Amino acid sequence: MLTNPMVNKSSLIGSSVKVLTRSITMAKKKIRIDLEDAEGAKYNFNLEGNVTREKMLKIFELMDLMNIEENQGSTILDSVGAKIWNIVDKHFPLGKFTSSTVLEKYEDEYAEPIKLSIISTYLARFASKGRVVRTKQGREWAYQIIKIAQKQHNFS
Repeated sequence: MLTNPMVNKSSLIGSSVKVLTRSITMAKKKIRIDLEDAEGAKYNFNLEGNVTREKMLKIFELMDLMNIEENQGSTILDSVGAKIWNIVDKHFPLGKFTSSTVLEKYEDEYAEPIKLSIISTYLARFASKGRVVRTKQGREWAYQIIKIAQKQHNFS
């Protein structure tokens, strides 16, 4: 008869109980990611076992290198914030930019006027959410998109 030291022995008086013990192990984690790019190519990523944050970041970095976007299909730009992020992501994926340069691109792309203060507010929100980094450049802020590789480097 196997006994478990965690079982109160006084509760076992008058009965025969078998307590099965087993080694407690972490269940294998399985993560499956299925993607399709704009050209119809399908990608399947399977991660099994010890899935860590670093391994997931590597998958996202690979997706970024392959230019697979998180939002597949047509991007819905139903808000001003989504339109501004679309401009930032499309025109300034690597370099620095200012709210003034985003304003110019926004008005060219969407053919509608927007106040500079609205652009600045959204860029400040993106900075507080960790989507962009902002640094003081003269009298205005300069922004740059935070890429996955930069985030991974900062967490190490």
